[in-house]
Amino acid sequence: MSDFSRRNFLFASSGAVAGNMLIGGLTEGAEHSQHELDFSHSGLVTGNPKPLKHKSIPGFLSEEQIAPHHTAHYGGALKGYTAADSRIEEAVKSGQPLDVAAYGALKRAVNSKSNSVVLHEMYFDGLAPEAPDPATDIRAAIEKRFGSIEKWSDDFAASANGAAGWAMLVKHPVNGKLYNVVSDEHAMGVLWMATPLVVIDTYEHAFYIDYQNRKSEYVDKFLDHIDWDEANRRFAVHR
Repeated sequence: MSDFSRRNFLFASSGAVAGNMLIGGLTEGAEHSQHELDFSHSGLVTGNPKPLKHKSIPGFLSEEQIAPHHTAHYGGALKGYTAADSRIEEAVKSGQPLDVAAYGALKRAVNSKSNSVVLHEMYFDGLAPEAPDPATDIRAAIEKRFGSIEKWSDDFAASANGAAGWAMLVKHPVNGKLYNVVSDEHAMGVLWMATPLVVIDTYEHAFYIDYQNRKSEYVDKFLDHIDWDEANRRFAVHR
């Protein structure tokens, strides 16, 4: 990460979102206020993968890296969610009993796959070719919670390097605090109602083509390509 980026941007703490996590302010409708996140174009709403904002990010992620990530992993999660959810709906409406183990597996699949869909969308939407300067509000909140942008950045990087799935900077609506969280398997380490602000996918499929086993390099460069404008829009929820 560049000195400029490390000096001017940074976020993180410890914990997680996903699993059964509810994202504060989520709305399906076309109408949404500054207190809601607009998910009207999410695959969970439309049934189709959400288009990419950036097919490649020079100096960070190639098209060869992003394309299969978006198509196979994000798209695959959407297909998995749709299949599991449809099977449950069919069973409930028909009154046909399902084996307890099979039913539990379907329920867990809905949780895991739907979380994967939302987190992938927030990850892709949160990337930028060049990171803009963080807005005053989110910068102030980070500095209050972590002491400085640099300290946030160090904690976020440590969280991401130790994650086997996702690392996120989130805002909790109950106490208003920011946390850097780690969420493995799309479902572990839940902070209920927390809103993800910055999301990094740390599964190997997110970086292996471009970085092989150099995960820390991927994490470091990610910090230079955070779309802080998008992060600030998410931060405005429940402000």
